[in-house]
Parts: sequence; structure tokens; C-alpha cells
Amino acid sequence: MNNINPNKLHNSKWTAVQPHHKEKHFIVTKLRRNEEEQVVEVIIEAIHSNRETILAWQDLKDASIWKMGWK
Repeated sequence: MNNINPNKLHNSKWTAVQPHHKEKHFIVTKLRRNEEEQVVEVIIEAIHSNRETILAWQDLKDASIWKMGWK
């Protein structure tokens, strides 16, 4: 499990453990917050295709899917 501070996710880099469509490296481009200003979702962008995906920030904790940094 990756240990993450949700407030420091903006511009963080991630590597997909099992890439799809040649999309392996991602960067967090936006944070979505609720009414209490808590991070609830992140928008990640694939470096290869510039495709954006919305994820619950807790999904990045799963080390079987995501690695911190570009590897």
C-alpha cells in the first residue's frame, strides 16, 4: 500500500503496473474537493496520449495497480 497525503498529490507522477493502450506514465493534473475542502478525486493524465481519467484518490494507494514516480 502506498502511503499518500492527498493534499500533496497535485503534479505527482505515477506508473501503472499493468499499462493499457501503451499508457504507463501518468501525472496528477487536478484535485477535486468536496464542500469541506477534502480531496475526493484526482484527474490523472497519461503522458503518452494526454488522455485524462478521473479516479478516487484512494485508488492510488493500491500498490498492485500504481507505483509512485515514473519507473
